[in-house]
Amino acid sequence: MSAYDSLRPPRMHADEIDLDAPLVHRLIARRFPEWAALPVRRLPSSGTENAVFRLGTDLVVRLPRRPSAVPDVLHERRWLPRLGPLLPVAVPEPLGAGEADEDFPWPWSVYRWLEGRNPVAGAVEQPERLAGDLGAFVRALRRIAPRDVPPGYRSGPLRDRDEPTRAAIAELGGRVDTGAVTACWEQALRAPEHSGPPVWAHGDLSPGNVLVDGGRLSAVIDFATAGAGDPAVDLIVAWNLLPATARDAFRKAVGADDAQWARGRGWALSVSLIQLPYYWDTNPALAENSRHVIAEILAEAGRRAE
Repeated sequence: MSAYDSLRPPRMHADEIDLDAPLVHRLIARRFPEWAALPVRRLPSSGTENAVFRLGTDLVVRLPRRPSAVPDVLHERRWLPRLGPLLPVAVPEPLGAGEADEDFPWPWSVYRWLEGRNPVAGAVEQPERLAGDLGAFVRALRRIAPRDVPPGYRSGPLRDRDEPTRAAIAELGGRVDTGAVTACWEQALRAPEHSGPPVWAHGDLSPGNVLVDGGRLSAVIDFATAGAGDPAVDLIVAWNLLPATARDAFRKAVGADDAQWARGRGWALSVSLIQLPYYWDTNPALAENSRHVIAEILAEAGRRAE
Protein backbone atom coordinates (compact mmCIF):
# COMPACT_ATOMS: atom_id res chain seq x y z
CA MET A 1 0.00 0.00 0.00
CA SER A 2 1.37 3.44 -0.91
CA ALA A 3 1.63 6.28 1.59
CA TYR A 4 -1.33 7.96 -0.06
CA ASP A 5 -3.81 7.63 -2.87
CA SER A 6 -5.27 10.28 -5.15
CA LEU A 7 -9.04 9.75 -5.13
CA ARG A 8 -10.52 13.03 -6.38
CA PRO A 9 -14.29 13.57 -6.45
CA PRO A 10 -16.04 15.86 -8.93
CA ARG A 11 -15.72 19.61 -8.47
CA MET A 12 -18.88 21.03 -6.87
CA HIS A 13 -18.15 24.76 -6.75
CA ALA A 14 -16.55 27.19 -9.17
CA ASP A 15 -14.32 28.61 -6.42
CA GLU A 16 -13.07 25.40 -4.84
CA ILE A 17 -9.42 24.43 -5.04
CA ASP A 18 -7.85 21.09 -5.87
CA LEU A 19 -7.07 18.91 -2.87
CA ASP A 20 -5.47 15.50 -2.94
CA ALA A 21 -3.63 13.07 -0.70
CA PRO A 22 -0.09 14.06 -1.83
CA LEU A 23 -0.84 17.67 -0.85
CA VAL A 24 -2.11 16.59 2.57
CA HIS A 25 0.95 14.42 3.05
CA ARG A 26 3.22 17.43 2.42
CA LEU A 27 1.21 19.61 4.80
CA ILE A 28 1.40 17.01 7.54
CA ALA A 29 5.12 16.44 7.04
CA ARG A 30 5.88 20.14 7.47
CA ARG A 31 3.47 20.97 10.27
CA PHE A 32 3.40 17.68 12.20
CA PRO A 33 6.58 15.72 11.42
CA GLU A 34 5.68 13.17 14.10
CA TRP A 35 2.85 12.02 11.79
CA ALA A 36 4.78 12.27 8.52
CA ALA A 37 5.17 8.50 8.09
CA LEU A 38 1.43 7.80 8.38
CA PRO A 39 -0.48 6.91 5.20
CA VAL A 40 -2.96 9.43 3.85
CA ARG A 41 -6.20 8.43 2.14
CA ARG A 42 -9.02 10.62 0.91
CA LEU A 43 -12.39 9.55 2.29
CA PRO A 44 -15.57 9.51 0.21
CA SER A 45 -17.95 12.11 1.60
CA SER A 46 -21.15 13.91 0.69
CA GLY A 47 -19.76 17.02 2.39
CA THR A 48 -19.80 20.15 0.27
CA GLU A 49 -17.49 22.58 2.05
CA ASN A 50 -14.59 20.49 3.33
CA ALA A 51 -12.44 17.58 2.19
CA VAL A 52 -11.61 14.79 4.63
CA PHE A 53 -8.54 12.54 4.61
CA ARG A 54 -7.77 9.66 6.92
CA LEU A 55 -4.30 9.88 8.45
CA GLY A 56 -3.09 6.51 9.69
CA THR A 57 -5.69 4.65 11.72
CA ASP A 58 -6.39 7.13 14.52
CA LEU A 59 -6.51 10.56 12.86
CA VAL A 60 -8.42 12.50 10.23
CA VAL A 61 -7.47 15.70 8.41
CA ARG A 62 -10.16 18.20 7.41
CA LEU A 63 -9.48 21.05 4.99
CA PRO A 64 -11.76 23.73 3.49
CA ARG A 65 -12.44 23.29 -0.21
CA ARG A 66 -13.36 26.93 -0.86
CA PRO A 67 -12.98 30.38 0.72
CA SER A 68 -16.45 30.43 2.31
CA ALA A 69 -15.54 27.38 4.42
CA VAL A 70 -12.44 28.93 5.98
CA PRO A 71 -14.21 30.58 8.98
CA ASP A 72 -15.66 27.18 9.85
CA VAL A 73 -12.19 25.89 10.75
CA LEU A 74 -11.72 28.42 13.53
CA HIS A 75 -15.37 28.09 14.58
CA GLU A 76 -14.95 24.36 15.23
CA ARG A 77 -11.63 24.83 16.99
CA ARG A 78 -13.26 27.26 19.38
CA TRP A 79 -16.51 25.49 20.14
CA LEU A 80 -15.95 21.72 19.85
CA PRO A 81 -13.76 21.47 22.98
CA ARG A 82 -16.51 23.28 24.93
CA LEU A 83 -19.43 21.30 23.54
CA GLY A 84 -17.92 17.82 23.50
CA PRO A 85 -17.91 17.13 27.27
CA LEU A 86 -21.57 18.21 27.54
CA LEU A 87 -22.97 15.94 24.83
CA PRO A 88 -24.07 12.28 25.12
CA VAL A 89 -22.17 11.04 22.04
CA ALA A 90 -18.73 11.67 20.61
CA VAL A 91 -18.00 14.77 18.53
CA PRO A 92 -14.81 15.66 16.63
CA GLU A 93 -11.84 16.35 18.90
CA PRO A 94 -9.31 18.83 17.45
CA LEU A 95 -5.77 17.54 17.97
CA GLY A 96 -3.73 19.69 15.61
CA ALA A 97 -4.09 23.17 14.11
CA GLY A 98 -2.64 23.42 10.62
CA GLU A 99 -1.90 26.83 9.18
CA ALA A 100 -1.61 28.33 5.71
CA ASP A 101 1.67 27.84 3.88
CA GLU A 102 3.07 27.90 0.36
CA ASP A 103 1.03 24.85 -0.66
CA PHE A 104 -2.31 25.66 0.96
CA PRO A 105 -3.76 29.14 1.62
CA TRP A 106 -6.00 28.49 4.64
CA PRO A 107 -6.03 26.95 8.13
CA TRP A 108 -6.91 23.27 8.48
CA SER A 109 -7.29 20.80 11.32
CA VAL A 110 -6.41 17.30 12.47
CA TYR A 111 -9.01 15.42 14.52
CA ARG A 112 -9.19 12.14 16.32
CA TRP A 113 -10.76 9.40 14.19
CA LEU A 114 -14.31 8.49 15.27
CA GLU A 115 -15.57 4.96 14.71
CA GLY A 116 -18.92 4.37 13.05
CA ARG A 117 -20.55 4.63 9.67
CA ASN A 118 -23.01 6.94 8.02
CA PRO A 119 -26.56 5.53 8.07
CA VAL A 120 -28.56 5.42 4.86
CA ALA A 121 -32.03 6.89 4.67
CA GLY A 122 -34.47 4.11 3.91
CA ALA A 123 -32.22 1.45 5.41
CA VAL A 124 -31.84 2.50 9.05
CA GLU A 125 -31.23 -0.29 11.57
CA GLN A 126 -33.37 -0.05 14.73
CA PRO A 127 -34.93 3.27 13.66
CA GLU A 128 -36.85 3.93 16.87
CA ARG A 129 -33.71 3.43 18.96
CA LEU A 130 -31.78 5.78 16.67
CA ALA A 131 -34.66 8.26 16.90
CA GLY A 132 -34.34 8.22 20.69
CA ASP A 133 -30.56 8.69 20.50
CA LEU A 134 -30.90 11.61 18.09
CA GLY A 135 -33.56 13.18 20.29
CA ALA A 136 -31.29 12.88 23.33
CA PHE A 137 -28.45 14.55 21.42
CA VAL A 138 -30.65 17.45 20.30
CA ARG A 139 -32.05 17.96 23.81
CA ALA A 140 -28.55 17.92 25.34
CA LEU A 141 -27.31 20.46 22.82
CA ARG A 142 -30.29 22.71 23.48
CA ARG A 143 -29.61 22.65 27.22
CA ILE A 144 -26.15 24.18 26.81
CA ALA A 145 -26.27 27.89 27.59
CA PRO A 146 -25.54 29.83 24.36
CA ARG A 147 -23.29 32.45 25.96
CA ASP A 148 -21.36 34.49 23.40
CA VAL A 149 -22.45 32.04 20.71
CA PRO A 150 -22.81 33.47 17.18
CA PRO A 151 -26.00 32.82 15.20
CA GLY A 152 -26.01 29.48 13.44
CA TYR A 153 -25.72 29.28 9.68
CA ARG A 154 -29.41 28.32 9.58
CA SER A 155 -30.70 30.46 12.41
CA GLY A 156 -33.14 32.94 10.91
CA PRO A 157 -36.87 32.60 10.30
CA LEU A 158 -38.13 30.43 7.47
CA ARG A 159 -39.52 33.44 5.62
CA ASP A 160 -35.94 34.57 4.96
CA ARG A 161 -35.58 31.49 2.75
CA ASP A 162 -38.72 32.09 0.74
CA GLU A 163 -37.07 33.66 -2.31
CA PRO A 164 -34.29 31.05 -2.79
CA THR A 165 -36.71 28.22 -2.06
CA ARG A 166 -39.19 29.39 -4.70
CA ALA A 167 -36.33 29.96 -7.15
CA ALA A 168 -35.21 26.36 -6.61
CA ILE A 169 -38.75 25.10 -7.14
CA ALA A 170 -38.90 26.95 -10.45
CA GLU A 171 -35.51 25.51 -11.46
CA LEU A 172 -36.78 22.02 -10.66
CA GLY A 173 -39.81 22.32 -12.91
CA GLY A 174 -40.47 18.95 -14.55
CA ARG A 175 -38.27 17.09 -12.05
CA VAL A 176 -40.51 17.39 -8.99
CA ASP A 177 -44.21 18.07 -8.46
CA THR A 178 -43.77 21.83 -8.21
CA GLY A 179 -47.39 22.49 -7.28
CA ALA A 180 -47.27 20.02 -4.41
CA VAL A 181 -43.95 21.19 -3.00
CA THR A 182 -45.06 24.82 -3.26
CA ALA A 183 -48.18 23.99 -1.24
CA CYS A 184 -46.07 22.24 1.40
CA TRP A 185 -43.66 25.16 1.54
CA GLU A 186 -46.45 27.69 1.92
CA GLN A 187 -47.95 25.60 4.71
CA ALA A 188 -44.61 25.70 6.54
CA LEU A 189 -44.44 29.47 6.18
CA ARG A 190 -47.77 29.75 8.01
CA ALA A 191 -46.33 28.09 11.14
CA PRO A 192 -45.79 30.45 14.11
CA GLU A 193 -42.21 31.70 14.31
CA HIS A 194 -39.87 30.84 17.15
CA SER A 195 -40.65 33.29 19.96
CA GLY A 196 -38.27 32.09 22.65
CA PRO A 197 -34.59 32.79 23.18
CA PRO A 198 -32.09 31.33 20.70
CA VAL A 199 -30.68 27.95 21.61
CA TRP A 200 -27.73 25.86 20.45
CA ALA A 201 -28.46 23.97 17.24
CA HIS A 202 -26.19 21.81 15.12
CA GLY A 203 -27.81 23.13 11.95
CA ASP A 204 -26.96 20.25 9.60
CA LEU A 205 -28.12 16.98 11.12
CA SER A 206 -28.01 14.83 8.01
CA PRO A 207 -26.93 11.26 7.25
CA GLY A 208 -23.46 12.44 6.26
CA ASN A 209 -22.94 14.09 9.66
CA VAL A 210 -24.22 11.20 11.79
CA LEU A 211 -22.26 8.08 12.71
CA VAL A 212 -23.87 4.89 13.96
CA ASP A 213 -22.46 1.71 15.44
CA GLY A 214 -24.60 -1.34 16.11
CA GLY A 215 -27.74 0.61 15.29
CA ARG A 216 -27.00 3.28 17.93
CA LEU A 217 -25.87 6.85 17.46
CA SER A 218 -22.12 6.87 18.14
CA ALA A 219 -21.06 10.35 17.02
CA VAL A 220 -22.20 13.59 15.40
CA ILE A 221 -19.68 15.42 13.21
CA ASP A 222 -19.31 18.68 11.26
CA PHE A 223 -20.25 21.53 13.59
CA ALA A 224 -19.44 24.21 11.02
CA THR A 225 -23.07 25.38 10.91
CA ALA A 226 -23.65 25.14 14.68
CA GLY A 227 -24.72 28.20 16.60
CA ALA A 228 -27.65 29.87 18.31
CA GLY A 229 -31.06 30.12 16.70
CA ASP A 230 -34.42 28.43 16.18
CA PRO A 231 -34.29 24.88 17.60
CA ALA A 232 -36.56 23.68 14.78
CA VAL A 233 -33.62 23.46 12.38
CA ASP A 234 -32.36 20.30 14.11
CA LEU A 235 -35.62 18.51 13.36
CA ILE A 236 -34.59 18.08 9.70
CA VAL A 237 -33.16 14.67 10.58
CA ALA A 238 -36.73 13.42 11.01
CA TRP A 239 -37.11 13.57 7.22
CA ASN A 240 -33.60 13.24 5.82
CA LEU A 241 -32.80 10.07 7.77
CA LEU A 242 -35.57 8.61 9.93
CA PRO A 243 -38.45 6.64 8.43
CA ALA A 244 -42.01 7.82 8.98
CA THR A 245 -42.56 5.07 11.56
CA ALA A 246 -39.86 6.54 13.84
CA ARG A 247 -40.69 10.23 13.56
CA ASP A 248 -43.12 10.24 16.46
CA ALA A 249 -40.45 8.68 18.69
CA PHE A 250 -37.99 11.37 17.66
CA ARG A 251 -40.54 14.14 18.15
CA LYS A 252 -41.38 12.84 21.62
CA ALA A 253 -37.69 12.55 22.55
CA VAL A 254 -37.04 16.11 21.42
CA GLY A 255 -40.26 17.54 22.86
CA ALA A 256 -41.30 19.49 19.75
CA ASP A 257 -44.67 21.25 19.75
CA ASP A 258 -46.81 21.60 16.63
CA ALA A 259 -45.31 24.91 15.53
CA GLN A 260 -41.73 23.75 15.96
CA TRP A 261 -42.45 20.50 14.12
CA ALA A 262 -44.04 22.39 11.21
CA ARG A 263 -41.02 24.69 10.99
CA GLY A 264 -38.69 21.70 11.12
CA ARG A 265 -40.51 20.13 8.18
CA GLY A 266 -40.21 23.46 6.37
CA TRP A 267 -36.48 23.57 7.04
CA ALA A 268 -36.03 20.04 5.72
CA LEU A 269 -38.02 20.87 2.57
CA SER A 270 -36.25 24.16 1.90
CA VAL A 271 -32.76 22.74 2.38
CA SER A 272 -33.49 19.84 0.05
CA LEU A 273 -35.14 21.96 -2.63
CA ILE A 274 -32.21 24.39 -2.74
CA GLN A 275 -29.60 21.62 -2.68
CA LEU A 276 -31.16 19.46 -5.36
CA PRO A 277 -30.65 21.52 -8.53
CA TYR A 278 -27.23 22.75 -7.38
CA TYR A 279 -25.83 19.28 -6.62
CA TRP A 280 -27.88 17.26 -9.14
CA ASP A 281 -24.82 16.18 -11.13
CA THR A 282 -21.88 16.86 -8.80
CA ASN A 283 -22.96 15.24 -5.52
CA PRO A 284 -25.11 12.16 -6.21
CA ALA A 285 -25.49 11.19 -2.54
CA LEU A 286 -26.71 14.62 -1.51
CA ALA A 287 -29.00 14.89 -4.52
CA GLU A 288 -30.50 11.47 -3.77
CA ASN A 289 -31.09 12.41 -0.14
CA SER A 290 -32.75 15.65 -1.25
CA ARG A 291 -35.11 13.67 -3.49
CA HIS A 292 -35.80 11.35 -0.55
CA VAL A 293 -36.75 14.26 1.72
CA ILE A 294 -39.05 15.79 -0.86
CA ALA A 295 -40.76 12.45 -1.43
CA GLU A 296 -41.20 11.86 2.32
CA ILE A 297 -42.73 15.29 2.88
CA LEU A 298 -45.06 14.93 -0.08
CA ALA A 299 -46.11 11.51 1.20
CA GLU A 300 -46.94 13.05 4.56
CA ALA A 301 -49.06 15.61 2.76
CA GLY A 302 -50.95 12.84 0.97
CA ARG A 303 -49.29 13.49 -2.35
CA ARG A 304 -46.98 11.40 -4.50
CA ALA A 305 -43.61 12.71 -5.74
CA GLU A 306 -43.21 12.60 -9.48
